[in-house]
Amino acid sequence: MSLAEFPVRSQFVPFAPPLIGEEEIAEVVETLRGDWLTTGPRTRQFQAEFADTFAAPAATAVSSCTAGLHLALAALGVGPGDEVVTTTLTFCSTANVVEHVGARPVLVDVEPDTLNIDPAAVERALSPRTKAIVPVHYCGHAVDLDAIQAIADQHGVAVIEDAAHAVHAKYKGRWIGSSPNLAAFSFYPTKNMTTGEGGMVTGAPDLVERVALLSSHGMSRDAWKRFDRAGSWRYDVVAPGFKYNMTDIQAALGLRQLDRLGAMQARRRQLVARYDAGFKGNDQVQTPTERPEVESSWHMYVLRINLETLTIDRDRFFDEVKARNVGLSVHYIPVHTHPYYADKYGYRPGDIPVANENFERMVTLPLSPKHTDDEIDYVVEAVTDVLRQSRR
Repeated sequence: MSLAEFPVRSQFVPFAPPLIGEEEIAEVVETLRGDWLTTGPRTRQFQAEFADTFAAPAATAVSSCTAGLHLALAALGVGPGDEVVTTTLTFCSTANVVEHVGARPVLVDVEPDTLNIDPAAVERALSPRTKAIVPVHYCGHAVDLDAIQAIADQHGVAVIEDAAHAVHAKYKGRWIGSSPNLAAFSFYPTKNMTTGEGGMVTGAPDLVERVALLSSHGMSRDAWKRFDRAGSWRYDVVAPGFKYNMTDIQAALGLRQLDRLGAMQARRRQLVARYDAGFKGNDQVQTPTERPEVESSWHMYVLRINLETLTIDRDRFFDEVKARNVGLSVHYIPVHTHPYYADKYGYRPGDIPVANENFERMVTLPLSPKHTDDEIDYVVEAVTDVLRQSRR
């Protein structure tokens, strides 16, 4: 496909660069110049401020969202012989942590508009062995939580929310993370706010307390409580826990990111509106949706290509847009198609049709509050050029 007539930018448009300011840098430097680097006063402050911001019953900081999901399953006693129902359209860690506790992940399909887990598919997948449901707030658009919760309550199973994408998202006016359900958030560098690596678990105080204990070797006192002036060297190991704690260096970054999250989210929504306007009326693509009862965090902007209008497939489309100096990705390869899960549980691509069909035509476009209007406009132009040149 010819690039001769398209003015390719000399500067690459990155996929999702983090927006880090001088405030974050200063807070981290101040931490480095202090006497405490690992889990300590800044981590506690970050937990408290995160819980206050999102009306969470309680919150504990961890090393990643994956760690948070693993801890949530462990805290609820999910283990061998149990089943956990979750979506196939997610990053592999959502299913991997179920394997880590010795349970079986039962993968189900998604709704065609939001690509979130389908409550009807969840209900069909339940069995006497089901211990938990793990819905994923895909791209930051909240799942139909009322429907999921009703199913869980009816069958006496727990709900663990994979909120990796959902910092600053709302469902029916309520913050994601404000319910008693355990919810795990991600602060990976591409997320809406970052601590470099890291995560947060929110939920009912007793469950969060259990998660916090398991995140630090199952010890009754963490390092700050032992080494502080008023601390004691004595501790008890009350469970075989993990090494999943957040450091004060990460929390320092998180504190200042949390301060300006509202402004970053407002900018993110401006860029989403710019994408929507740029693709409006184009019959070759399907833009993301936002249901009336949801305020999405717009973690990602997933464009779906109407392949019947093109002479090329998604992979060729991806390569052509990338050749125009645009960083993009695909989210996600359905878990049931990965060799480990396909071989172990006998899944075939066609077994979960909505997720599989949409995967074949999705491309995730650059989106970060660090992007300029010109960069987003250029991405629209690059995508539109490829669509035009490959129209059937």
